[in-house]
Amino acid sequence: MIEVGEYKVEEGLYYTKDHEWVKVLDDGTVLVGVSDYAQKELGDLAYVDLPEVGTEVSRGDVLCELESVKAVSEVYAPVSGEVVEVNEELEDSPEVINEDPYGNWIAKLRPSNLEEEIKDLMDAEAYAKYLESL
Repeated sequence: MIEVGEYKVEEGLYYTKDHEWVKVLDDGTVLVGVSDYAQKELGDLAYVDLPEVGTEVSRGDVLCELESVKAVSEVYAPVSGEVVEVNEELEDSPEVINEDPYGNWIAKLRPSNLEEEIKDLMDAEAYAKYLESL
């Protein structure tokens, strides 16, 4: 774990400049969630509008929305692919993202072009440097 001020950055994940994280699983699918920075900026989450299983997304498309007492924020697909699973626990308990942003994923994708698209994501060290620049 890398700490940047009050924010934690989990090692072994890939990150976007929009503060999503990607964890590549052994079966070639990926989990997508939001970083500690994102959940702290949003504040207490009240609702997660999960994507539908079977939805095809392109990198940069809106994957879902997170609603907090402060704002509604869009979560963007960090890679292209098909939504193969969603974290249904978030429907009843969106606050678990605030409690553990790296332990609570939003959606699982079957990426269509992971080898190419992962090159555009940041590793934990690069993301930590990015946070320092904000």
